[in-house]
Amino acid sequence: MWEPGVWVFIFLAVSAVALFSFLSVNQWSDARRKERESYYKNDMLKKLADAQGPGANSALEILREEARLGSIRKREGLRVGGTVVMATGLGLLIFLKALIPDEPIYLCGLLVFLIGAALYGGSYMVNLATEAR
Repeated sequence: MWEPGVWVFIFLAVSAVALFSFLSVNQWSDARRKERESYYKNDMLKKLADAQGPGANSALEILREEARLGSIRKREGLRVGGTVVMATGLGLLIFLKALIPDEPIYLCGLLVFLIGAALYGGSYMVNLATEAR
């Protein structure tokens, strides 16, 4: 009937369509969930702000706390990302030096390491920018 190479091609084509279909539906449902969460949170904050008395102050405190926690998450994400990229650069540097000892190709690992160092240092710049506010 068909050659084995055709079956492999059909399998790979169907797998690719299934994978990207799954990813698009997953992304769409995640966006809908975030939209609903945002809508209900804003509605609650609006009701708290409209209330007379201590409710108005608590709404502002909630917003300030969420902004502070978002800043901390961003900082920690940059630090973790920078550390991972620096470790990857160091590993690449060692691997390339062992693989090709005569050529200076191992310096490519230094580029990756420096990118990680910039990410890690950028986390402290984000820290300084948020403290200046």
